[in-house]
Amino acid sequence: MKGVIFDWDGVVIDSSAEHERSWEILSEEISRPLPEGHFKRGFGKKNEVIIPEILGWAKDPAEISKLAERKETIYRELVRDRGVQILPGARELLAALRSEKIPRAIGSSTPRQNLEAIFSATGLGEFFDAVACGDDVANGKPAPDVFLLAAQMLALAPADCLVIEDAHAGIEAAHRAGIPVLAVATTNSLSELGAATGALESLAGVTPTMLREIHSRAAEG
Repeated sequence: MKGVIFDWDGVVIDSSAEHERSWEILSEEISRPLPEGHFKRGFGKKNEVIIPEILGWAKDPAEISKLAERKETIYRELVRDRGVQILPGARELLAALRSEKIPRAIGSSTPRQNLEAIFSATGLGEFFDAVACGDDVANGKPAPDVFLLAAQMLALAPADCLVIEDAHAGIEAAHRAGIPVLAVATTNSLSELGAATGALESLAGVTPTMLREIHSRAAEG
């Protein structure tokens, strides 16, 4: 393992409540209903997929873009007012990887403005050598594009990286990119994460050595 690619929401931070509330506020603003179970089905996917395919709110690209932008504006306002929770073990693992000079990237569907807002609030940006986000790729997860871009930005072969994810779409994207993936059970239970290379309850106590072992098992398999 020569590099680690982190998903963002549900892996490094937990802002799921703010994301879910931002959809609810937007639903109220435009007087359109939210289908039951929409949030979990859309987790890890780009708004450009969620709005037409999961919510059924719009098909016109211009309208989708407008709704997506408004949703993220609401989200950033909520984050500014409430703050966000850094998930257990995330900062410590990032610091340990940096100490061992193992390159670190973000590979997330999150828009760049959201990332920058949280970097500013938490100081987490200093831990990453590269950031690949939803604004950088045409196809969001489960397409592999954002992980392939993150590996490229680290100047590493995909197979030399390890992805850390929480969502099914992200796990599929990592597999399609040819990258082993460690899943954390923040969004889905451990029993639902069998498609990942390995799965843990959280990143609390996780070390670079543990990540190397997970990557080695995948290479041997």
